[in-house]
Amino acid sequence: MTSQNADRGELFVRAGAIVFGVGSIATLVTFVPLFFDLPRLPTAAYWLCMLMPLGFLLSLTGLLLSARAQRRRTQPAK
Repeated sequence: MTSQNADRGELFVRAGAIVFGVGSIATLVTFVPLFFDLPRLPTAAYWLCMLMPLGFLLSLTGLLLSARAQRRRTQPAK
């Protein structure tokens, strides 16, 4: 069970990194029209920027899951 939790934590960290990267790219893309006086992007493009904090939250959850699994492995069985 503990290796399964550690694997699940690693999966969350990897998925969070990918989601964070997509959100970062979306944030950069939405700022470009503001600086170069281009037409504004649709509202959906701005909502994609919300993937950045979601990815951060997923990664943080994965780190906490991995830490809990590691702590359970190091504690002696009762």
